[in-house]
Amino acid sequence: MSHKLVQVKDAMTTDSYQFTDGMVTVAEGIKLAKEHNVNALIINKRHDNDEFGLVLLSDIAKQVIAKDRSPDRVNLYEIMAKPLLSVSPEMDVRYCARLFENFGVNTAPVIENQEVLGLVNYTNMVLTLLGDE
Repeated sequence: MSHKLVQVKDAMTTDSYQFTDGMVTVAEGIKLAKEHNVNALIINKRHDNDEFGLVLLSDIAKQVIAKDRSPDRVNLYEIMAKPLLSVSPEMDVRYCARLFENFGVNTAPVIENQEVLGLVNYTNMVLTLLGDE
């Protein structure tokens, strides 16, 4: 197997998520995701000392649809993951994959200087590292 260095910044996407507020309902979040063709919603910080939150469409399936909850009555903050496990843009994707495995996550924001630069997931890492072999 090739040992070329592929960093998270090479594998991340910058168009697979949309920022929104945690008070938005799941129904509004789904509408936003459809409008922007994304599968992740990053929940904005409420203040400087707060942390970002994350809602994936799979979270909506698990925590709203599977539990027969009304998307009009559940707010995103109720189902978001927060605080998030984030990764550095300079991290080697091999270490990122190990980190994901160790903590049981499959998607993480790429954050530098308190700013979200993108999202990375297993699919991005595999296609970037092994896609041209």
